[in-house]
Amino acid sequence: MSSLMTNASAMTALQTLRNTSANLAETQNRISTGYRVAGAEDNAAYWSIATTMRSDNMALSAVEDSLGLGAATVDVMYTAMDSTVDVMNEIKSKLVAARTPGVDRGKIQSDINELQNQLKSTAESAVFNGENWLSSDVTTVTSKEIVSSFTRVGGAVSVLTTTVDITATQLYDTTGGGSGILDRALTNGNVVDTIDISALTDAAADLTTLEGMISDVDEALGLITDSATLLGSTKKRVDLQKDFVSALIDSIDRGVGQLVDADMNKESTRLQALQTQQQLGIQALSIANQGSQNILSLFR
Repeated sequence: MSSLMTNASAMTALQTLRNTSANLAETQNRISTGYRVAGAEDNAAYWSIATTMRSDNMALSAVEDSLGLGAATVDVMYTAMDSTVDVMNEIKSKLVAARTPGVDRGKIQSDINELQNQLKSTAESAVFNGENWLSSDVTTVTSKEIVSSFTRVGGAVSVLTTTVDITATQLYDTTGGGSGILDRALTNGNVVDTIDISALTDAAADLTTLEGMISDVDEALGLITDSATLLGSTKKRVDLQKDFVSALIDSIDRGVGQLVDADMNKESTRLQALQTQQQLGIQALSIANQGSQNILSLFR
């Protein structure tokens, strides 16, 4: 039945054209933004997950920056501590040379004084971002923390840290309490920072005192070596954590992309198909609208 009041064919063609135009607009939006899920209206679940993971990734980026800062701090401390080992070896060799009978211990002491000054200078200059773990006050702060990770478990977030015991790396006590490796009395009662052999002679008692100094310097050298080992291990751990966090950020980015990114190959193919459907829909609507003109010709 043909009707002037109701053009069923035109209504069907128009509805089809509207659906095609809506799908075309959606595809064009995906191509222009690059996202399959650009907002909660596209897919609420995926959008929620992606938004949360992007937020966590920003936190991980901050962790990565903190790890870089921590790695730089540890590196400065390790470099200074490693330099201290070399100076301590020099002091030890000077004391061993002073054990030789008849040697001018006053001149050797002049060299030792310069080496002691070098130890002090090295410890005091080991500063990064206002932090100094070698010349410090451990009566109030005994450890330092480096932010190492950000985690989310069951909706609860937490920030993980790497703790460094700076009581083990303290060379000098800035409070004057004598708790540092180089300014405290060691097993034989000698303090590396104040060792003085200029007044020693070849007397048996003085030689015994000298041997005690050598033993204490060797003890201090062992403690410094342990501290350097601790800093080296911490540095390695921080570097590994930094690499892991960087890889984790990339993995999360890929995971979010799989949820919300548009497949451009698929969308471009779909765009061409929809453009063809739109053109056919326009032609179908035009044909349907011509039906009333055909009815008019019957009354001529």
